[in-house]
Amino acid sequence: MRRLVWLLSSTDEQERKALAEYFTPTLVEMRENNAGADSFFGGDSILSEEDYRSRAAQVGERSLAIPKDSTAANAVHNQKDREEFAAVRQRITERLERSEELKRFDNNIRFTETREGLRIELIDEADFSMFALATDTLRAPARKLLAEVAAAIKPAPNPLMVRGHTDALPFSSGRTMNNWMLSTARAEATRQTLQQNGIGPDAFFKIEGVADREPYTPHDIYDPRNRRISITLGWQKVANPD
Repeated sequence: MRRLVWLLSSTDEQERKALAEYFTPTLVEMRENNAGADSFFGGDSILSEEDYRSRAAQVGERSLAIPKDSTAANAVHNQKDREEFAAVRQRITERLERSEELKRFDNNIRFTETREGLRIELIDEADFSMFALATDTLRAPARKLLAEVAAAIKPAPNPLMVRGHTDALPFSSGRTMNNWMLSTARAEATRQTLQQNGIGPDAFFKIEGVADREPYTPHDIYDPRNRRISITLGWQKVANPD
């Protein structure tokens, strides 16, 4: 700092201008190549993973390579997972098409790739409910549907997560049951049914109930489609899937 003050005090205006032009490109380059490139830190924090550049940042004549979290090995695993997800989806679709009884439930199944993996949602409708009213007792068509889903999932090595959802209809006063307990109980009943149909116990990674906190139709929290079971095939490697 003292050297900088001495340098500035011992130079005239023209020399100080030359010094400023000399240092300016370096400052601009540092700002453009740091973790917050587009604004002040450009993200949540200076350690924000998604803001780092994968290309090398030139410093003098040497290059500084900034590694990305998603490695080449993880990218390969992600691609293998996506291929497995596509195969599972195809197997489920084909199994439903072969069954006259279950073919009508084709519209009750949704497939979505998420940060967790491939989410398979089995969704209630006004004329179809997987469980008996306000219980964790699976109806016969739902048991058959889960049996087909289990057969399609069984070859996949991916960890499984089962999540129960309810609508926002409250229980009558005096009842010991609530939507948190019901959604969790339904997730566990689903896990048991999948296991009874060939899914090994070690395949399950997480079983949980989220009540009405993740509605399928946020504009109508009482919509029957909010009652559903999510079965997610997780990514085999922790990575950053696109």
